[in-house]
Amino acid sequence: MILAHSRPIHDQQLILRSDVSGMIWIMTNHHSTSQNLVYGHAQMHDCLAFADGNTAAEEAAEIRAIAAARTWGEARRIQTTHVTNPADPENYNPEEDPADEEPFDINELGSVVEGDWPPMVAERAVTLLPEELRTRFGDQQATVLNGDLLEIPLSSETELVAELRRRGYQVHRDDELINVLDGRSFSPLAD
Repeated sequence: MILAHSRPIHDQQLILRSDVSGMIWIMTNHHSTSQNLVYGHAQMHDCLAFADGNTAAEEAAEIRAIAAARTWGEARRIQTTHVTNPADPENYNPEEDPADEEPFDINELGSVVEGDWPPMVAERAVTLLPEELRTRFGDQQATVLNGDLLEIPLSSETELVAELRRRGYQVHRDDELINVLDGRSFSPLAD
């Protein structure tokens, strides 16, 4: 893919991408202001994690599709809107680019092995939750390579969810979805 154009629109970065066939994708890279949240027990971090309820299911479908690809060609052809595709040549730098028919194993990609893809689901609360609630209920931790994450103890669930709802947020729990977003179903770090 070739980056065709990028420009800020309000709090979002609009990215227009095209490939040699002329197909164009419109993607955004933004901090969500959504008041529709999905949350759950992120098992790899043993804490509550939050995601944008408007996009979480689509993100999870993209992650599942990439993880299920059987060949490099199949993995590279998966078009994504919400997550980067780690099999896209723009997102990795292999010494030798595998042929389309070669077997694909998501756990052989450096970004997956190193825990960079998919991004930690526990980091999303840093941008999704109001600062006062992050401070009151969570413990913001800096990681060496992957940025900040917000550790919210499971014991805070009832009070935090009630406070979010009081503030007008739509909140629902879906542990499976949260763990798909965290790569739990395939990550070598999940053991």
